[in-house]
Amino acid sequence: MRDATPQTVYLKDYTPPDYLIDQVELVFELDEQRTLVRAGLDVRRNPDSRSASEALTLFGEELLLVGISLDGQALAAGDYTLSDEALTIHRVPGDRPFRIDIENIIDPQANTALEGLYLSSSMLCTQCEAQGFRKITWFLDRPDVMSRFTTKLIADKTQYPVLLSNGNKIGAGNLDGGRHWVAWQDPFAKPCYLFALVAGQLEYVADEFTTVSGRRIALEIFVEAHNVDKCGHAMQSLKNAMRWDEETYGLEYDLDLYMIVAVDHFNMGAMENKGLNVFNTKFVLARPDTATDSDYEHIEGVIGHEYFHNWSGNRVTCRDWFQLSLKEGFTVFRDQQFSGDRSSPAVKRIEDVNMLRTRQFAEDAGPLAHPIRPEAYIEINNFYTLTVYEKGAEVVRMLHTLLGAAGFRQGCDLYFKRHDGQAVTCEDFVKAMEDANGVELTQFRRWYSQAGTPVLEVEQAFDAGRLTLTVKQSCPPTPNQPEKLPLHVPIKLGFLAADGSPARFQYRGEFCEEATVSLTEAEQRFVFESLTEKPIVSLLRGFSAPVTLKIDRDPEELAFLLSYDSDTFNRWEAGQQLVSRIIFGLIADIQAGRTLTANPVLTEAFRAILADAGADLSYRALLLSLPDEGYLGGQMAVVDVEAIHQAREFVRLSLATALSAEFQRVYAEHHQDESGCFDASAVGRRRLKNACLSYLTALEKPDSYALAETQFRSARNMTDQIAALSAVVNSRNPTKADCLDSFYRQWQREALVVDKWFTLQATCHMPETFATVQSLMQHPAFDMKTPNRVRSLVGAFSQSNPLHFHARNGDGYRFLADRVIELNTLNPQIAARMVGGFAQWRRYDTDRQALMTRELRRIVETEHLSKDVYEIASKSLA
Repeated sequence: MRDATPQTVYLKDYTPPDYLIDQVELVFELDEQRTLVRAGLDVRRNPDSRSASEALTLFGEELLLVGISLDGQALAAGDYTLSDEALTIHRVPGDRPFRIDIENIIDPQANTALEGLYLSSSMLCTQCEAQGFRKITWFLDRPDVMSRFTTKLIADKTQYPVLLSNGNKIGAGNLDGGRHWVAWQDPFAKPCYLFALVAGQLEYVADEFTTVSGRRIALEIFVEAHNVDKCGHAMQSLKNAMRWDEETYGLEYDLDLYMIVAVDHFNMGAMENKGLNVFNTKFVLARPDTATDSDYEHIEGVIGHEYFHNWSGNRVTCRDWFQLSLKEGFTVFRDQQFSGDRSSPAVKRIEDVNMLRTRQFAEDAGPLAHPIRPEAYIEINNFYTLTVYEKGAEVVRMLHTLLGAAGFRQGCDLYFKRHDGQAVTCEDFVKAMEDANGVELTQFRRWYSQAGTPVLEVEQAFDAGRLTLTVKQSCPPTPNQPEKLPLHVPIKLGFLAADGSPARFQYRGEFCEEATVSLTEAEQRFVFESLTEKPIVSLLRGFSAPVTLKIDRDPEELAFLLSYDSDTFNRWEAGQQLVSRIIFGLIADIQAGRTLTANPVLTEAFRAILADAGADLSYRALLLSLPDEGYLGGQMAVVDVEAIHQAREFVRLSLATALSAEFQRVYAEHHQDESGCFDASAVGRRRLKNACLSYLTALEKPDSYALAETQFRSARNMTDQIAALSAVVNSRNPTKADCLDSFYRQWQREALVVDKWFTLQATCHMPETFATVQSLMQHPAFDMKTPNRVRSLVGAFSQSNPLHFHARNGDGYRFLADRVIELNTLNPQIAARMVGGFAQWRRYDTDRQALMTRELRRIVETEHLSKDVYEIASKSLA
């Protein structure tokens, strides 16, 4: 077990820093195993400090102190105290600015946690968010201390010919012994979590962007030499994001240079360090034969996300880490807007909501539930969660819905103008929205402090042209919040007439076809008048609030909405609800031992979709999708993983059997080689034909086997090749082993493609999957020190394969616990994320509960357990 229980940090205990650091001068003498860091800090007492202490405490971890001085005078051992996590100078001037100079040594090669300065392949790079800078030198490592940085990098010129840091390059030169130096200066004050450096043997792709005011910005993407040909899409995505932010938010880039570096070893997706973004290669590198359409879309989205942070995160940053959603929720909303504008808004919205409801709602319903602004944490890295990011984005979206696009833009303009160069809070963001629009959002603020997913129960009554909707809201108790107050919930709605056309109505004296009502009470009635007949109600259009909606509908009404609803989200949602209703009926039949029968309502609804000639083919493909097994499990009081899988597969096979001719026809109509073409039509054709291929292979017939194998062998783009291989792997196709071997041989030098190969096998539903996963752990290409590879195998199996991870014998649980314990000493952040596979143990039967809690206790009792893993495992058990 742990040597000591880690301390909890509370929002209520926040106090301003006693000291501020105005200027930072850093000099690095870079070496894989022994990097010397010299830090010069210009410090002054904070006029807002609430403490009378004369001591200055700086944070630091895993640092070897060489020397320290105050105003040029070396300090003796008695002048300071050194601990594992801090350096305290006992007496510093309180009435004037002063200078602290520190020299220390760090070992990047030994830093497998990938925080601070570390080695990725042969490249040195940094990751300082949230608290990685304290692993570089002793510092006031908190986001409300904003400093101007000057950085000088010194290194062997052959080993590290490229030396990068934040801001603008201000000097460079050669030194004796084959070394050289480059100096950088960032003119903008920033928290140390936005500091970055990169050194290595890198090539770069260059371009430029002309801002709306006519300034020319140099753009550079740095990669290892063999990846230079995979940067074109990332560069164009950056330029698209820069233009979009100018047009949509009026925000212009502020430096003369914008750099991106792609690294293999990275705990997150990317990092918005000022002027020098460090990216996981997964979100930079793309070529039609190595990246899928989804990869291309995700790259553009993540490139946009990190660029948008230049204002929503960098120019205006967080006062403390409890405010993390201030920058992340806001920026996720912005990147969702951007991606929707760049592709299909309907498809983007559905994909975002699908992920939210499948994964974030589960987080809300478990022991790790927390508000988007948490009240406490042990390890801040554990709060880079779906709640903070995705639910945080939904809260921002609700403000956009309530205020309208123009009002929201006014609020953003005021926010950036009022707080540029400051470290602020979520309250400051909401206050700017209020002040810019002359509205009052006191009740809305509860979204920031209340955990859990609200439930809306709707009843309807129609009489003489008047429809009354009675809406009740509630929220299940969550850890530390047994009682919940009513929230301010925007509900966008419309009505459909019997012929499927929009039904006009009167609400609050105005005639309209769509309205947004504000639910603010625990129970509230909304009255709509001037209706000529009882309409079909379309509620929560565009998923206008992150809630669970309960309203009685029969299958025929759901099928009607699936056919006619003009709201693209609700049309898809009706299909999902229809399929879910049928699947849960089949689950009941399975549990009761009854014979399973297909539902003709669903078959005819899908037949209509396949016959539809709508232009948005990607949207049609989504309409043909079945609910994820994880999403279905989240709606059960006790998850029955085998019955869910059996029922869902029965539906898939029934549809494939009944609509085989239609699936074959649509596949043939859209099967063409458009490799390298990424317009909406080409992407849609690939999505639709590959959805059809998936259904056809469910038939387990020789002609469907041949169809999948032929596409696999002939595909010239990764989208078609991986879709075909997935169809082969998730069937009894006799060519499966040969196809897998062929794919690996073809792509073994492309790490990101090999990740796909691992994931495909880890998420397979066929019986031999767990044995395959165990054998892949011994594969030469598997490396526990590479986060992408761990996520592709261990993470994919435990988080995306409920059938086999939750096997009754507990093998999946033991496997995951063993990997967590192994990762704990290598990379605590990744280890903690893997523990999440156990978080929902209370949702399962008693036997599985016992097996999962046993593994959680084994993890908690591990010696020298990191606080990252301890927090997640102990809270899961609590």
